[in-house]
Amino acid sequence: MTADRVTYPPLDLPKAVAENIWVVDSGPLKAMGLFLLPVRMTVVRLTDGSLLLHSPTRCDAALRRRLGELGPVRHLVAPNSAHWTFLEAWQAEYPSATTWAAPGLRDRSQVKKAGVRLDLDLDEADPMWPGDLNQIHVTGLGGFHEVCLHHRASNTLILTDLVQNLEPEKLAKATRPLAALAGVTAPDGRAPIYLRAIVRAKGEPARAAARQLLALRPERVIFAHGRWFDTEATACLERSLRWLL
Repeated sequence: MTADRVTYPPLDLPKAVAENIWVVDSGPLKAMGLFLLPVRMTVVRLTDGSLLLHSPTRCDAALRRRLGELGPVRHLVAPNSAHWTFLEAWQAEYPSATTWAAPGLRDRSQVKKAGVRLDLDLDEADPMWPGDLNQIHVTGLGGFHEVCLHHRASNTLILTDLVQNLEPEKLAKATRPLAALAGVTAPDGRAPIYLRAIVRAKGEPARAAARQLLALRPERVIFAHGRWFDTEATACLERSLRWLL
């Protein structure tokens, strides 16, 4: 399948979804060596005019030029243990940007081996953008930690892998049953089955985080893989998190 068929073109360009919020669709990436997966970065313009890149995707010159029209890139966010692999390229282009990491990410062997720079953990003190974004931490066994961000002004919730919502028509026919088995197909996409297991095992802290996410009643929910929730977002989120609630 072609990249355009699997992903959400135009690729590697910021697309406005709310005031001071953009998505950058990219990919595809190969998931578990089995199927091609669309991937998405979220861009937030903070009240000081600077940009925060949540879950950075591939970095190319055209994208950097477009971002430069929106504001200076000052924050890079690696929100969980899987979404950090493009950081080094962005750090090379924006060496003064602060890189924020999910707690525990710096201790992972792959991260240590890669030698990627992680400046601050997202549980350290107050971030430099406390007036713009709330943090909601979802934890699981094995060191899993996803930091969800809520943009107050637009009431936009930004997740990463806690919801995956892959449209079956964008998957190769041979892999659609696997995606359905993993529980990540639209319109009822959830976290993949392995991730649900390790988060559910955390017990009440994980359930409390899910309740906190729903209490925000977001107008939209953006995440890294698949069709994000641009309408009826709170109802869609409740359906996607029912396994945890």
